Amino acid sequence: MNKIFTFLGIFILLLVIVTAVLVILRGDEDTWLCVQGQWVQHGNPSSKMPTSTCPGFMPQEPDWVILNAPKENELVISPVLIEGKAKGTWFFEGSFPAKLYDEQGELLSVAIASSKGEWMTEDYVDFTAQMTFLVTTTTQAKLVLERDNPSGLTELDKSVEFSLVLKPSETMDLQVFFNNNELDPEVSCVKVFPVQRRVFKTLEPAKAAIEELLKGPTSNEASQSYQTSLPQNVKLNKIGIAKGVATVDFNEALGYQVGGSCRVSAIRAQITETLKQFPSVQDVVISINGQTEDILQP
Repeated sequence: MNKIFTFLGIFILLLVIVTAVLVILRGDEDTWLCVQGQWVQHGNPSSKMPTSTCPGFMPQEPDWVILNAPKENELVISPVLIEGKAKGTWFFEGSFPAKLYDEQGELLSVAIASSKGEWMTEDYVDFTAQMTFLVTTTTQAKLVLERDNPSGLTELDKSVEFSLVLKPSETMDLQVFFNNNELDPEVSCVKVFPVQRRVFKTLEPAKAAIEELLKGPTSNEASQSYQTSLPQNVKLNKIGIAKGVATVDFNEALGYQVGGSCRVSAIRAQITETLKQFPSVQDVVISINGQTEDILQP
């Protein structure tokens, strides 16, 4: 009998020891545990989740911008419509910059993404932008959407990037005419010289040529002494060609402060020669807001 009691006593003692060890090893069943930087409920703790920082916790930044179209690595053709949503704090005055770069980091296009609703919120706001680009071969590119940061403080700069594949569009070459004092050292005013521009193929090449002319010389062309006599902010209203005559109408900026016979002659020469490159044009009539009389006077 004594042996039985002794055996039971040893068994109970071992059971108590094992239970105590398990409790020590497992800890409190009803508590909050810090797992991979986050508080995780273990069992049914009576206390609320700790407000202190869980060791190693790094708060994740939100998805500031979500791009809906085009999709990542999508093959796109110009012009491409950019659509998505961004946090309201990504905008300023309802817009932010969108830029397109090739693999070498060369800037291909810049556009302004505009909000489609109230942007003064911390919630997501839909946006849209349209970008045009000109590439001659299939090109890997990077779309960069930048937070509009009017403060200029670099610590507030943010941007998100998306990979795209650019498909070449059909193009055509045309000419625009500028003054060049190196090629015309006597400054005859009426002598203008062509530079070549590559544009998207269009059924209205004369319109495309005038629009390129209004852009003025590129930085590379300017370094070669090409210059324009046209005033700034000139816009093309309309253009038509009939029976060999091109009629081209501009806004009032074309006639703003252009006194002097030399400059007036140079303006007329640039427009006329740019249009006469096309075989269908033998003569050019220039107007400002529909008026042909008393414009571009010396």
